[in-house]
Order: sequence, then C-alpha cells, then structure tokens
Amino acid sequence: MAVVGLVVHEDRPEAVAQADALAIGLTSDGHEVVRSDGSGFDRESFAGELDLVVSLGGDGSILRAVDLLDGRPVPVLGVNHGELGYLTTVEPAEAQAAVGRALVGDRDLEERMMLRIEIRRADGSTTTVDHALNEVVVERTSSSQTVRVGVTLDGEFLTSYAADGLIAATPTGSTAYAFSARGPLVDPVHRAIQLTPVSPHMLFDRTLVLDPSTEVCLEVLGNRSAACSADGREVAVLVGGDVVACTAADRVAHLVTFGPRDFKHLLATKFGLEDR
Repeated sequence: MAVVGLVVHEDRPEAVAQADALAIGLTSDGHEVVRSDGSGFDRESFAGELDLVVSLGGDGSILRAVDLLDGRPVPVLGVNHGELGYLTTVEPAEAQAAVGRALVGDRDLEERMMLRIEIRRADGSTTTVDHALNEVVVERTSSSQTVRVGVTLDGEFLTSYAADGLIAATPTGSTAYAFSARGPLVDPVHRAIQLTPVSPHMLFDRTLVLDPSTEVCLEVLGNRSAACSADGREVAVLVGGDVVACTAADRVAHLVTFGPRDFKHLLATKFGLEDR
C-alpha cells in the first residue's frame, strides 16, 4: 500500500471537498494519507515516506508541494482548481482516476529544472540556501523606489540595472512572473536560466537566456534595501553589498504526466490562441 500526501489550497472549498473525498477513497483502499492542511501538520515529517503527492489547487499549490518535498524525488500530480494551471496535469473530474493510475505506475514523469539560491552577506557570511522551481526575484521593497542591482556571470561583472527588480527564472517559470515582465516563453523541459529585468530604467531591457550551469550573482548596490523571494516565498531582506547567487540545482521536480506534455497545445489552450 502507498503513502499519499495531499497538498490542498485551503481557501478553495471545492479543492478541500475533493481532498476529503480522495482521502476517504484512498484510506478505504488501504493507503495512508497525509494532508498539508490537517491538524498537527508537521512540515519535516510530511515528505518522509511518501510515494505520491497530489496537489489540489493552482500552480501555487504545486510550488508549495515541491517546496515541502525539499528535494525528495517524489512524483507530484497536479489537479487544477486554479485559474490557469500551467503546472497541473488533470482537471477535477479526472482526479480520482488519475490518482489510481499514478499509484499503479501507469503514468510518465517530467523532470523540471530548479534553481539553487544562496544569500551571501556583505560581511562574508552565507545565511540562507533555498531552491525554486519557478524563479528567484530581487526587487524593491514596498517603501523604496527602484533598486540598483549589479549582475555578475560566472565571476565576471556584466552590468548594473536600475529597475523595480530582476527575475532569474527557470523554463518552468517562464510562464509566471517572468512572462508578466515580457520575458520569453520557454519549453518547460528545456534547461536554461532567463534573467529578466522588471521595469528597468535603462535602454537595455531584454531577457538574457543563459546556460543552466552559469552562476548568476545579483548584488544590491547603493543604500536602498531590496527583497529576495523564491517562488513567491520571502527568502531575505537585502542591503547594500548583499549578493544572491543562483544556478541550476542538483535537485529536480518530478511532475506526473500521462503521455508527453504538448507545449504547443498548452500555450494555445491557456492563451486562447485557437480562438484567434
């Protein structure tokens, strides 16, 4: 029998109701169920012996599931209770059958590149190491204006940006914050780092598409503070001289699919391109 983790968007009643139904069915079939929205939830023990994680929500719920797994190679099946659902695999009506297929191995796995993030403080200390499936962002705080961020690639200084922020995204994250900042859409199974400025106050505003092995260092310049986030989670508050270093992580996210994911069809469906 399997151990199944349920990561549930608690503010969506339909997701909670479906999680309840799935839990009852799985338990009656002899499986063990662990829920992220249950009482006494313990983050450390959540991913201990899981065979499958089912995310019920939108893309944010899948990002949360990957974060909770903390590098463990557990497959994640996304059920779309969100609006766009780029990362989800099935709609709610298909969820029960999809979970059954995944548990017996009748599924495919798509490996998605992740970023490793390291905060290097101006005093020489390393304070935080984190990981992201979508992106790491260095951006202005709510109380500041633009920030100045120096960019170094593999130890060689490139330039500095005066902007609202900079986004270092994976191909998976190209359809998230980076897209809203006019970054390119990249096939999610590709491996690259896209560096995109947010509202830059300079003529050079194009995205840089970099080899995944590149170490991208973003240094806060001047006396304006900045915030660093990973997949929407706050990682650190930065001051002048602090550096966010990111590169491809050793870990990958394992997303359940049923047959190859058709990137062209996904774009056409999510952006309504077939109706034009």
